[in-house]
Amino acid sequence: MKARTEPAQDGAAAISRPPLVRELLLVAGLFLVYKLGRQLATGHAGEAFDNAHRVWDLERTLRLPGEGAVQSGLLHSDTLVHLANLFYATVHFPATAAFLIWLYLRRPAHYVWARRVLAAVTAAALVLHLAFPLAPPRMLATAGLVDTGQAYGPTVYGASPEADSLSNQFAAMPSLHFGWALMVAIGLIVATKSRWRPLWLLHPLLTLLVIVGTANHYWLDAIVAAALLGIVLAVIRPQHRTTASDGPSQPGTPGADTRPEAGAPPQDTAPEPLAPAGDSAPELVGAGR
Repeated sequence: MKARTEPAQDGAAAISRPPLVRELLLVAGLFLVYKLGRQLATGHAGEAFDNAHRVWDLERTLRLPGEGAVQSGLLHSDTLVHLANLFYATVHFPATAAFLIWLYLRRPAHYVWARRVLAAVTAAALVLHLAFPLAPPRMLATAGLVDTGQAYGPTVYGASPEADSLSNQFAAMPSLHFGWALMVAIGLIVATKSRWRPLWLLHPLLTLLVIVGTANHYWLDAIVAAALLGIVLAVIRPQHRTTASDGPSQPGTPGADTRPEAGAPPQDTAPEPLAPAGDSAPELVGAGR
C-alpha cells in the first residue's frame, strides 16, 4: 500500500494586497486627523513649560545624560548641525512612507500589520499630546540648549510657538520621530531574512541622536515612544506564515513523501491475515519422508 501525506498549504498565500485607493485614503485620513488633533493642544503654553521643568528635573533625578552632551558634538561643525536639522526636517515622513510602500508591494501581510501598529502608536501619542503638553528642551532656558533649527536652518517650526499654524510645538512627548523610526526598523527586521537586517536599528539610533542633539526632544520623549510601541506590538502581532519546506522532506516528518523510490520493488505494507485460532499450518506433501 502506498501512503502519502500532502504538504501543508501556505497560509499566507490567501492574503491579498489591500486595495490601493482605499489604503491611500486611509493613510491620508489618519494623517489629517493627527494634524488636526495636534492643533487642539495649542494654547497651553503655561502648562507646557511647567511640564518641561518636571521632565527636566526627572531626567536629572534618573541621572540620564544631559541633552547638551549630544548637542555639543554637533556644534563643533556648522555642516554637521545643518545635516542634523535637514535629517530632522526631511527624513521622518518620507522614510515611513517608503517603508509602507515597500511592504505594500512586497510584503502585503506585513504591510497590514505595520499600518495598524503605526496607526495605534500615533493615536496613543495624540492622546498624550493632548493630556500632557510639553515644551521641547530648545525652549527651556534651564536646559541652556541652542535652537539649532532657528540658528543654523533648516527648520520646520515657526519662530513663535503661539503663531505657528502648521504644527503644535508643545507636543514633544512622546517623540513620533523616534517611535516611527523604531517601527520602521522593527518592521524591516521582521519582514526580511537577510543576516544584515539588524543594521536597520541604525535608523532609530541616528534619529535619536538627531532629535536630542537639535534640542527638539528630551531623552524621556524617546523612552515613552519606545514604551508605547512595545505595548502596541504586544497587542498587534504580525501574521505567522506556514510555508512548505524548500527541500525534500525527511522521512518520518509531517509532509514527507513515503512513496518508494523509482526502480525499487513494490512493498506490500498490508498486514498478512492471521490463521484462525487453534488451526495449525497445513503440512507439505511428502514432508517428513
